[in-house]
Amino acid sequence: MGNSLTNKHHTRYLLIALLIASTLLGLLLLAPMDAAGQLVSSSIILVIISICSREANFAQRFQYFFRTLALVLGVAITLRYLFWRGLYTLSATDVFSFIAIWLLFLAEIYAGITSILGCIVNVFPLSRPQLSLDDIDRTQLPTVDVMIPTYNESQDILEITIRAAKVMDYPADKVSIHLLDDGGTDEKINQADAKKAQLAVERRAELKALCERLGVTYHTRAQNLYAKAGNVNSAINNTSGELIVILDADHVPTSDFLSRTVPWMVKKEKVFLVQTPHFMANPDPVERNYFSAFTRMPSENDMFYGTIQKGLDYWSSSFFCGSAALMRRAHLELVGGISGESITEDAETALDLHKMGYESVYVDRPMVSGLAPETFDAFIQQRMRWAQGMTQILLLKKPYNAKGLSWYQRVGYMSSIMFWLFPFARVVFLLMPLGYLVFGLQVYHASMMEILAFTMPHVIATYMISTMLFGRTRWPLVSELYEILQCAFTLMALIKVFLKPRAPSFVVTPKGESLDKNFVSPLSNVFYWITALLSFAMIIGIYKFINEPLTRELTLVVLLWNGFNLLLLFSAMSVLLERKQLRSQSRLPATDNVVIRTHEGQAWVGELNDLSSSGVKVQIRGDLSIIPSNVVLTSWAEALKSNVDLNMKVVEFDSDKKTLRATFNPQSDVERNNVVAYCLCDSRRWQSFQRRRTRPISYWFGMRHVLNVGLGPIFAHLFFLLKKLLLRIKLRSGVLKE
Repeated sequence: MGNSLTNKHHTRYLLIALLIASTLLGLLLLAPMDAAGQLVSSSIILVIISICSREANFAQRFQYFFRTLALVLGVAITLRYLFWRGLYTLSATDVFSFIAIWLLFLAEIYAGITSILGCIVNVFPLSRPQLSLDDIDRTQLPTVDVMIPTYNESQDILEITIRAAKVMDYPADKVSIHLLDDGGTDEKINQADAKKAQLAVERRAELKALCERLGVTYHTRAQNLYAKAGNVNSAINNTSGELIVILDADHVPTSDFLSRTVPWMVKKEKVFLVQTPHFMANPDPVERNYFSAFTRMPSENDMFYGTIQKGLDYWSSSFFCGSAALMRRAHLELVGGISGESITEDAETALDLHKMGYESVYVDRPMVSGLAPETFDAFIQQRMRWAQGMTQILLLKKPYNAKGLSWYQRVGYMSSIMFWLFPFARVVFLLMPLGYLVFGLQVYHASMMEILAFTMPHVIATYMISTMLFGRTRWPLVSELYEILQCAFTLMALIKVFLKPRAPSFVVTPKGESLDKNFVSPLSNVFYWITALLSFAMIIGIYKFINEPLTRELTLVVLLWNGFNLLLLFSAMSVLLERKQLRSQSRLPATDNVVIRTHEGQAWVGELNDLSSSGVKVQIRGDLSIIPSNVVLTSWAEALKSNVDLNMKVVEFDSDKKTLRATFNPQSDVERNNVVAYCLCDSRRWQSFQRRRTRPISYWFGMRHVLNVGLGPIFAHLFFLLKKLLLRIKLRSGVLKE
C-alpha cells in the first residue's frame, strides 16, 4: 500500500473497529427477530452510525476509528436487509411477478455490492504531502517529453495548451513538447473523400506552422490505428525522454505541474504513474443547465478526484485517467506502451502495470484545467465511451482474478468498474413501480412494518454513509440525477459490449462547441416517454389506493417511490434545456489586486471579480467616467513570479457600481504567453475555486433544491414542443417554406 506508517496507523483503528463492529454485526445478523425487534435494533445502530459519522468529520486521534466503525455498521445493515429480502420476500404467484421480483432483487444486490466496495475503497483516503523540486539538484532531473495528442480540436485550443506547457517550471534543456496530430495522418490525407482529404492536408499544414511558430515538435503517423493509444505509442517510439507527460488537447497545465509530480518519480523508482486531478474550467450541461450551479455545486469530477482517487491511492489502486499524468517510459515499454485492447486505454494501462508490481501515486492538487462537454449530446457520448471501456476491461482483463494484483487492488478496480454498470439497476429502480401500479405485478412482498424495520434503516444507513464519505464533494440527489440522465443511453451501449466485447471504437468527445441559442436537446424524447409512463402510473396508483383498501399500505409505499422518480425526472428536464452561452470562455471567480492604467499615465487601483483567458471583470476604486477604450492591466503573475503588463480593450463600464469589463488585446507573442500564464497557469486559482464549492449541505437543502428546479422546466419543454408543432403545421399548410 501507499504510505506504510499511515497504513499501520489506520490498520490499528481498522482492527479495533472491526472487532467491535463484528460483535454488533453478529448480533444483528444472527439473532432471530420479528419486525418490531429489528426496528429497535436497527434504530440503535443508526444512532451509533450518526454519532460516529459526526465524530469522523473532525480531525482527532480517533477519527478513523469512528469512520471505520460507521462504515462496518452501515455494511451490516445493508447485509441484514439483503438477507431478509432473499429469505422472506421473493415469493410470487405468477411468472411475470416472479421475473419482476428477481429483477428488482438483483438490482438491489448490485447496489449493495457497489456500496460495500465503495466503503472499502474510501475508508482511508490518502492525502500525500506536496513535494516540489526545491530540494532536488536540477542538474540530476530526468528528461521529460510532454505529449499533446489531438484529432479534431481547433488550433485556438491547441495553441493555449502549448503555450501553457512552455511556461512549466522545469529546466528548458530537459523538457520537449510534442503535438501528436491524428487528424493529419497519411491515411486521412489519402482518403477517398476528396473534401475530407483536403481538410486533413490543410490541418497538417496549419498545425505544422503552429508548432514552428511556438517552437515545439509536430508528429503525425501513417495510419489511425488504436486511436489515442496508437497515437501516443507512435510518438513514444520516436522520442527518448525518461518521463512522459500526457495532456489532452484542451488540458492546460499550470506552471507547477512538473515541479510537483516529478519528485515522486525521483524518490520512488517503482512508481510508473503520477496522476493529478482533471479540473474543468467550464460547466458540463448538468452544471450549466441545472440551476446554473457551476460556481456553487461540486462538479462530477470533484467526487471522483477529490474523494475516490484518494481512497484508491491508499490501496495502491489509483489509475491513469488519460491526461494530466506523468508516466515513466521504462515501465511503459515493459507493456508495449499505452494499452489499446479497450477504449479506456488509460485505466487498462494502469491495470497492466499494477499487475507487474509497479506503483501509482495520486497528487491531489488541480494543476490541469480542461473543457467539459458543452452539450448534453457530447456529455452522453463521453459517458458511453467510459462505460463501454470499463466494461471491456471487466470482460477482457478480468481484474477480479488478475494475477499480480493484491486483494485490495482487485477491490479498487472492481469498485471503479462496477460503478459503470449502474444503468441496469437504475432502469429497474425507475420502471419497477410501473409494474405494480399499472400491471399489478408483485414487485415487493412485504408489510408496512417490515418495510419500516428492514428497508428504511437500509436506505437511511446508505444515505448516512454516503454523506460521511462524499458530503463535501457531492450534493444529495445529484448522483441520482446524473444516473437518470445517462442510464437509457449507456444501458444500450453496455448491452452491445456484453454481446461483442471488442466491438466498440474510440470516439473523440466534442470540445469547445459554441451554443448561440437556446434549444431542447435532441435526446429529450426518451425522457418524455419515461415521464409520461411514470405520470400515468401515478394516476393509476392513486386510483388503486382509493379503491383497493387491502393493499393500501404497499400501494402508498410504491406511490412514494414512483413520486420520487418522477421528481428526479422533472429536475432532469432542466438539463435538457440547452442554454445559450453568453461568453466563449467561462469566467471563474478571482480576487487579484490589479492596476488599470492608460498610456497617458492615468491609473486606477482595483480587484478582479472574475477572470478567463479572454477577459476580466474588475471592481475599480475611483471615477470611471474618463476611462479610455484601450488600457493596460498590471498584476502579479504567480506562474511567472513577476508582474505582467497586459493590453486590454474596455468592453463596458458601470460608473455607479464601479465595475469594468475588458478583453485581452495582446500586442506580441510574449504578451500572448503572459496572458495564458496569468489566467491559466496558477494552480492556486483552481484550488481556491474548488474550496469555494466543496462544502457539505443538508439532505433537506438538496431536496429543496430539486423541488425548486423541478416544475419550471416542464412548462418550458411544453412551450418548445408546442412551438415545434405549430411550425410543422405552418410548413404543411404552406404558410411557411423550409
